[in-house]
Amino acid sequence: MSPEPSTRGAILIAEDEASIRESLADVLRDEQYDVTSVPDGAAAIVALDTQEFDLVISDLRMPGADGLTILTHAREVAPQTLVLLMTAHATVETAVEALQRGAQDYLLKPLIFDDVLHKIAHLLEHRQVAWEHQELRHQVARRWDFDNLVGRSAAMREVMALAQRVAPTRSTVLITGESGAGKEVVARAIHHFSDRAERIFLPVNCGAIPESLLESQLFGHLRGSFTGAVSNQEGLFARARGGTIFLDEIGDLPLGLQVKLLRAIEHKEILPVGASTPSKVDLRVIAASNCELIKAVAEGRFREDLYYRLNVVGIEIPPLRERRDDLPLLIDHFVRLHNRELKRSFKGVDGATMKILMASPWKGNVRELDNVIEHAMILGEGPWITPADLPRGLKGTAQPGAAPSDDLREALRSYERAHIETVLAKVDHDKKVAAERLGVSLSSLYRKIEELGIGALDGDA
Repeated sequence: MSPEPSTRGAILIAEDEASIRESLADVLRDEQYDVTSVPDGAAAIVALDTQEFDLVISDLRMPGADGLTILTHAREVAPQTLVLLMTAHATVETAVEALQRGAQDYLLKPLIFDDVLHKIAHLLEHRQVAWEHQELRHQVARRWDFDNLVGRSAAMREVMALAQRVAPTRSTVLITGESGAGKEVVARAIHHFSDRAERIFLPVNCGAIPESLLESQLFGHLRGSFTGAVSNQEGLFARARGGTIFLDEIGDLPLGLQVKLLRAIEHKEILPVGASTPSKVDLRVIAASNCELIKAVAEGRFREDLYYRLNVVGIEIPPLRERRDDLPLLIDHFVRLHNRELKRSFKGVDGATMKILMASPWKGNVRELDNVIEHAMILGEGPWITPADLPRGLKGTAQPGAAPSDDLREALRSYERAHIETVLAKVDHDKKVAAERLGVSLSSLYRKIEELGIGALDGDA
């Protein structure tokens, strides 16, 4: 018969110095914790993907992956796991960054084991309170609301209006759109203006959590229900109590778990792994997908009843290439954001850079634009972002032409008008073909033609 499993919790130690790792592991095992120890960050990430832990203790600087990378991965695959970071090089900046990114606390080397044990016992004893407090502090630091839904295009105004109307209700919402289009921003805005705003907003990427752990992560488990389940663990549905759970990439949810999710939404109850009695939960569900769920339904990969239960209110976010008139506002937003984060003082982008950014296909949508602006502000000298500051792949995007007007809005309209006219001429004014080449819907092309005053609407296919 196997020994009685520990009831104090499972702890992962990630530390590249063997003496510290082994000493800390021995001390924790003496206190009846179930301990797994690994020598580098890469091994820690593998452990998080294959096992469940109540607490991770990670060195900040390690080969393979540093402590902040492990923290980020833990928040993605096991958001309820507590994280302590160890460092011998603590500064106010690293401590603040660790806490803002979701760590519960940090430990200073050399370790004083009595202090470490006290901190661990306190965190695990008050786990739910500590976790909620950290999550809410993380959300306040990011400050998501409708101000983050940047855009003046008709399409984004429609998204904002619909999000504001559904926010005060308790209805489930299905947000669709390409990766990087801003689905989580919309979900956070809905939560921010709901009656659950003071409670947790809990994002869960259904495609990032290994399938073998997904059911336990979502719905919890009882001690001994599977190998490695050394203690009872609440799932994310229970831990989001009173708040909002955001299920991103919902199309990746296995069919077996879709049944449990449907029950959780319809009956407000869950069944933890190993349990025979369901538990009541109180939370709002917002889901998102970058794939066509209705197609997945037709192919038998997604339950039809769950699709309609999720899609009580549907919000579709158009890709960035279909709303290029939002680019100046988004660029200004990201410049201001990264000025704060990077402690820089950029004024914006110059005219040549704007032309390049307007011409980019933005396959990665708003997320790609954010990364491009951050890249430019790290490498650039300022005060304006220039083409030389952009990633190499973007520098050759701009097309030759006359210098635009000094007025930014008119310059953008002039560029869009000239580009659409060029593409229409290439395809003999076949609107359907032009829309495909431009990467926009046919209705969006007609709207642009009308807004920009591009000739008569002749030559329709």
